[in-house]
Amino acid sequence: MKVRGLLFSALIGAVASARSMTPMATIAAPRLLDQHTPGRLVLLNLPLVRVGALAMGIGELFGDKMKTAPDRTVLLGMLARVMSAGIAGAALAPRGRESAGAITAVATAVPLAYLTLVGRKRAIARMGQTRSGLIEDALMVAAGVTIVALAIRPRNGL
Repeated sequence: MKVRGLLFSALIGAVASARSMTPMATIAAPRLLDQHTPGRLVLLNLPLVRVGALAMGIGELFGDKMKTAPDRTVLLGMLARVMSAGIAGAALAPRGRESAGAITAVATAVPLAYLTLVGRKRAIARMGQTRSGLIEDALMVAAGVTIVALAIRPRNGL
């Protein structure tokens, strides 16, 4: 049975629920190394977009630890999640199903953003903003990298 479908799009949407720019950064990194995602997106072929996505992903990891960082469910945070999840979800979808991949990722990211916010607030209360943020960063970056690596690897009958 082939595990292609939209699973990777849904999973990258889950990453976007907690870290809005991580999906784009994890897609941009292999593209900079000339590896291609299953879905075709001309936007990700532009070097400036790739470098910008990486920079925004790194910047978000620092900005999230600031005391003034807004909740992930504010309008601009949700807009960033929708855009990043949509682009990354399309890139990880099978060729020809990019629109479905984008929709799947966004449909996963938006409701999960509210659940991950509840979890993060509980973690902040127990261990503080910086420590909880670093743990969430590690989990989401590792998840994003793993999802993208699995999606772009050669498929030998899987």
